Amino acid sequence: MVTDNSEADVKKINHILAGYKGESNLLIQVLLEIQKELRWLPKEGLIRISQELNVPLRQVYHAVTFYKAFSLVPKGKYTVTVCVGTACHVRGSPRILDRVEQTLGINSGDTTPDFKFSLETVNCLGCCAMGPVMVVGDVYHGKLSLDQVRRILDSYD
Repeated sequence: MVTDNSEADVKKINHILAGYKGESNLLIQVLLEIQKELRWLPKEGLIRISQELNVPLRQVYHAVTFYKAFSLVPKGKYTVTVCVGTACHVRGSPRILDRVEQTLGINSGDTTPDFKFSLETVNCLGCCAMGPVMVVGDVYHGKLSLDQVRRILDSYD
């Protein structure tokens, strides 16, 4: 389970920050690196970033809340993204999304209790000819049928 102040998270944050001491112009890069490592930005991490980069905490929070890529809540190991744009919608993405939600037991915007999956929707993934499309991690799954959804999700450890 992911916790806000776990000792392992603090060590990872400190290790990342060691390479950026006082480089306030690299705030976004630091946030991205910590987000990639922890899959979220815990409060303790934001405070440490503020201290180490000498950036006001409100500026750190402004950056984190401005960009959608950042999360203030723990995310799953895998992000499942279902396209609900026009091309995918007319090819059945609402049913695909329903099946993903049923399979994972969560709604879009949520994370499974075991922190294995986070589910989100987007309006376009830029691969309309493959619709309906679901991305798990960095792997695109196109021309999906309802029967494929569980098999795909079950294939992730």
